[in-house]
Amino acid sequence: MRHINSLTNPVIKSLRALHDRKRRRQSGQFLAEGTRIVTEALELGWAPDTLVFLEGREDDPMVKRLIRQAEASGADIIMVSAAVLAKISRKDNPQMVMASFDERWSDAEQAFTADDGVWVVLDRVRDPGNLGTILRTADAVGARGVMLVGECCDGFSVEAVRASMGAMFNIPMAQMTEAEFTARAASYKGEILGTALPASVDYRTPHWQGPMMLLMGNEQAGLTDGLMAAATQLIRMPMLGRSDSLNLAVATGVALYEYLRHQPQ
Repeated sequence: MRHINSLTNPVIKSLRALHDRKRRRQSGQFLAEGTRIVTEALELGWAPDTLVFLEGREDDPMVKRLIRQAEASGADIIMVSAAVLAKISRKDNPQMVMASFDERWSDAEQAFTADDGVWVVLDRVRDPGNLGTILRTADAVGARGVMLVGECCDGFSVEAVRASMGAMFNIPMAQMTEAEFTARAASYKGEILGTALPASVDYRTPHWQGPMMLLMGNEQAGLTDGLMAAATQLIRMPMLGRSDSLNLAVATGVALYEYLRHQPQ
């Protein structure tokens, strides 16, 4: 265990840099904040590279357990001052525990070879808060994974990890270009349900039996023409007021729970 109080320490600067997508891509690491989220990661077998905690909290039962688990996995354990923790977090009131982890991307082929369950496929999702919330909902309904198609926000950004409340450590994430997805979708044996405004089929109509994919479009533009063509059926949610669409994370949640409603209990 080390004690660092310098704001200019190279390790501290490297951890702070994980807020930037370019640095995450270069290092292959990301930052998770909060006792609950870091605990979830360790319980699911994610070994941290570095564990940082606030000085004076080493005897807190939850922090002590995290330190013990992180040490067992060979992590670098660092105790820091409140000022250093705030610098890493880029927040005035940071969580008392943070950790860096190696990114894990799953093989996208899993989505096409699964013989049951549902994969959520997101077309150009831009908002990391939406992505994190979708990961959390996908975990809640027992989805097989989440696939990012096209130019999406970073699934390992601090904001996405935070919004997932640790679910991203339990849900496989994969990524593909649109061209790769549409080419592979042509031979997919399951159903691909896409949500789209031009659709006339109510979302409650399909049988929602796996294997299947739930195809959700960009927050502003919806699905591309190519992805709509790749869907085996396009569905829509009824809009009774003046609004003509739902927030992406809300719409995905509604659809996923409709999927769950059709599964054997």
